[in-house]
Amino acid sequence: MSRILVRYSGDLTTKARATRQRFATRLARNLKDALGPHRKRAEVVKTRDRILIELPEAVPGERTGEKGVPFDPLPLTRVPGAQSISVAERREWTEIADLVAAGCELFGEAVRGRRFAVRARRVGDRSSIAVGAQELERALGAALLPEAAGVDLDDPEVTVHVEMLPGEAFFFRERLPAPGGLPLGAEGNAVALVSGGFDSMVAAWLMLKRGIRLDYVFCNLGGRAHQLEAMRVLQVLARDWSYGSRPHLHAIDFDPVTRELQSKVSERYWQVSLKRLMLKAAEQVARDRDAEAVVTGDAVGQVSSQTLRNLATVSEATRLPILRPLVGFNKDEILERARHIGTHDLSARVGEYCAMVPSKPSTAASLARIQHEESGLDASVLERAVAERSVFDLRTLDLDALEAPDLAAREIPPEATVLDLRSKAAWQHWHWPDALFMDFSSALRAFPSMPRDRPYVLYCEFGLKSAHLAELMRAQGFRAAHLPRGLADLLELAREAGLEVPHG
Repeated sequence: MSRILVRYSGDLTTKARATRQRFATRLARNLKDALGPHRKRAEVVKTRDRILIELPEAVPGERTGEKGVPFDPLPLTRVPGAQSISVAERREWTEIADLVAAGCELFGEAVRGRRFAVRARRVGDRSSIAVGAQELERALGAALLPEAAGVDLDDPEVTVHVEMLPGEAFFFRERLPAPGGLPLGAEGNAVALVSGGFDSMVAAWLMLKRGIRLDYVFCNLGGRAHQLEAMRVLQVLARDWSYGSRPHLHAIDFDPVTRELQSKVSERYWQVSLKRLMLKAAEQVARDRDAEAVVTGDAVGQVSSQTLRNLATVSEATRLPILRPLVGFNKDEILERARHIGTHDLSARVGEYCAMVPSKPSTAASLARIQHEESGLDASVLERAVAERSVFDLRTLDLDALEAPDLAAREIPPEATVLDLRSKAAWQHWHWPDALFMDFSSALRAFPSMPRDRPYVLYCEFGLKSAHLAELMRAQGFRAAHLPRGLADLLELAREAGLEVPHG
């Protein structure tokens, strides 16, 4: 039988008795969800100081379970509310000799010829445990020493851990760290505004760690390809960090909203107004889902819309509390967290959608000015976009079934019209021969009137804007394709064609 010791986080152990009991019950339920195919066979036992999970005839590394799925303890380390876990062996005892005998049985072979250390501790009511931790460490260390290479308390090759409780003890090799924090669901519901990029994913994870159950709101500015890339990142949070909940993604087509914004709001205020409209959309979703707050990935001063003045103006768009867990983070700290939670590489592929970034954005937009700018907006456009949103269960979603149509160009035919959607400066520095410069906003407005008797190949910096435009053109009958890796694909094709390409 496999036994897994789960230690409560410090946040949980400091709670009053009734609250602690309620949180522990929720944590036990979330842990059982993390066991996946083993959950039906597992027994989860709560005590005052630990949660013990017992899996009959399930040993890590062996094939077990109804469908032959190996037991993997790692998902348990991604359950908020747990501080650490250990795969342990349980032994009953009445005196120190029983503990020493059990330790020799379990670790005698492991320490043979190696440097080792013994770490013991008493758990629970220490007055009921007659043996002291140091006493056991000395006694068990002395018994294991004859076969070992020596004791090394600073850098042992093998560590023998023992946790003593009244009448029983648990022996294990290591503590696997867990997130700590509070059990998911203990602090209610919120919605997280996400883009798929580094910041919003880390912000959402930090709120999961504080026990907040999340749904996600994605305001799609970049078409189907952009949405699919964002969904891949979100599935990491949903499948690896959301045990005990069923998070949903609310994908809102923001194209009609941005068109309305661009036609009514001065360009320098686009970013601030866009953030406000996204908050309004998130608020509508939150009220539908009985959520009590909105989570964003804002960090003070990181971009123009996140200056302190602009954050204050943006915040006035909703009456719901806005949770900004990254507000004081540096970018390198955010990237480090993204690597830890497993979203970094996927977020790097999402790219930055920058069609709505003005050349001279306002960094200090007053509320009065923004309200004046927004006074002409048709509120029904946003309401309709939210009402017509697509909702996906992220825990069960099959992304392969949602794959975007193949828009990728594998060559640039000589008869094709090539559109360069990068900046004017980038186009002037170097572009594909005869490529036409067209900024993305202009291309969105102009493409319906373009000739339809020729193929089009589109490229941009990262392949995001070009995928969006190619998708829109295809929908209106154009023969359009794009370079999915943007400039990287363009340079590769140029070298194959023997063209001179820029360095650096």
